[in-house]
Amino acid sequence: MTDRVSDDVLRQLFLDARTHNAWQQKDVPDAMLHEIIDLMKMGPTSANCLPARVVFVKSAAAKNRLAPFLSSANRPKTMDAPVCAIIGNDMQFYEHLPRLFPHNLTARTWFEGNAAVIEATAMRNGSLQGAYLMLAARSLGLDCGPMSGFDAAGVDKEFFPDGRVKTNFICNLGYGDPAGLFPRSPRFAFDEIAKVV
Repeated sequence: MTDRVSDDVLRQLFLDARTHNAWQQKDVPDAMLHEIIDLMKMGPTSANCLPARVVFVKSAAAKNRLAPFLSSANRPKTMDAPVCAIIGNDMQFYEHLPRLFPHNLTARTWFEGNAAVIEATAMRNGSLQGAYLMLAARSLGLDCGPMSGFDAAGVDKEFFPDGRVKTNFICNLGYGDPAGLFPRSPRFAFDEIAKVV
């Protein structure tokens, strides 16, 4: 195992990182989006199932397609963000397990025909991958604005029309404008949410 990361890294990823609502008009290069995915995909998922699928909504035309499905509070900040990542879950992720989990070629059978297990596995691991995406973005110097507050069925129809992928959440990416930040909200103390047994 490697050594503990520096305090600077902890500040960038967690302690000073914030959910941004306002954005500098500074481009996020496509190469950086590729780098985010290359980092995200290395995070662990059960049986290496990797169910997350991402659409980076960047062009004005694509943002106009997304806009009708956003809540009134989320629409302006998403239209202003350099990029909005739609993080979805492939509900047929298990079809790729022979390639992604080759040391157990029966793994696909754990899921086939079992909708409840498919849904739980996709949601759990796709959410993990969405968090990895945010940490990857922050590690590259970007800010994040993850959100609910959208019409998932509408987003699915517009951006995942084959019905295979279901939207999990959306996350604006870019260089945040600190003027748009709220004061940091409270957090729980250790004893309120955790225990050592």
